Amino acid sequence: MLAALALSALASACVSTPPKQRVYQTEGFESTETFSRLFDAPVSLTCEAARRALLSQGYVLSTVKADAINGQKAFQPEGEVHVQIQFNVVCAPEGPEGRIATAYVNAIQESYALKKNPNSASVGLSAIGSLSIPLSSSSDSMVKVASETIPAGPFYDRFFALMQRYLREQAE
Repeated sequence: MLAALALSALASACVSTPPKQRVYQTEGFESTETFSRLFDAPVSLTCEAARRALLSQGYVLSTVKADAINGQKAFQPEGEVHVQIQFNVVCAPEGPEGRIATAYVNAIQESYALKKNPNSASVGLSAIGSLSIPLSSSSDSMVKVASETIPAGPFYDRFFALMQRYLREQAE
């Protein structure tokens, strides 16, 4: 009986869980247009439309170049939760004369939560040992709890539609 129990324990120790699938293994590199759109405008006008689209939605721009724009916007959906969207746009010329451009866009959502660290003090006394005294103060800090590229097609579709509107206005 004891030998069977030992053998069972040994067998269960040898059974391993299957390895977790790595995130990069699910990356398809498919030719979808979720993150890019072709516009009938040169690079400078395409990126200008992207700049105006981001500004019109309250994004603060950190990088503005003729062919690239970065901006961010902060949200606070709950009292102790902070969310930030980092938006990145790169405009690249297409065709031999560069009269059309592709806008490549991705947005990263980062989530932060408030972490409270209570403070306490310890005093070492040789006669009785150490004494820990809790203090009522605490130090609060925002800690990043998640970061991911926004995968939602409709999110980007709305952005590209707003870019298209600004391109039409620039053409008039």
